[in-house]
Amino acid sequence: MRADHRAVALTAVLGGLLLGSLDFVWIKWVPYPFAELGNSTATWAVAAFAFGYLVRSGPVRAALGAAVLLVVAVPSYYLTATLLQGDDLAVVWAPTSLLWMAFGVLAGVVFGVGGTWARREGAWQVVGTALPAAVFFEEAARFAGRIGDPGRPPGAGWNVAIDVALGVLAVVLVGRSNRQRALALAVALPLAAVIFLGFAVAAGL
Repeated sequence: MRADHRAVALTAVLGGLLLGSLDFVWIKWVPYPFAELGNSTATWAVAAFAFGYLVRSGPVRAALGAAVLLVVAVPSYYLTATLLQGDDLAVVWAPTSLLWMAFGVLAGVVFGVGGTWARREGAWQVVGTALPAAVFFEEAARFAGRIGDPGRPPGAGWNVAIDVALGVLAVVLVGRSNRQRALALAVALPLAAVIFLGFAVAAGL
């Protein structure tokens, strides 16, 4: 049974509040290297994917709802930081926060729709199933680039292993057959390269 627009909206707002607040709590108290999963673009993208996959709505509602989820998560994160460690409340509307919200809209649309694709039949189902793995593999590639960098904390190899394992696990859980899982893993690699390029372009702006 498909969720109506009110249920989708409520789930998006509540999910965003939980994602942002729990993300900060995770970063603050979970030890390294697992703490990096809180400070992870892949984690937030997969949250948007899970929204589209689990809410069982159409692609338009999934896109809008997932975008709202990620946008709400940004001020929720900073409000939690204000409550738990006394950060300045002004950071909620700082330019950096607004930029993250804009990225949240983009990621919410792409991964929210991807969650609905993973429930379809045919080629789009494979692409949808590949998206969570792709975003984890892309993040693993960025961590791999930090290995041996004296300006970064040691242990990036653990982050690579964790992201790769989570990417494979996502395909195993979402895929409906071994053939579909194998195809999704193959598709995830070029998708990861596209996402990696997107981050490189964004960083250069």
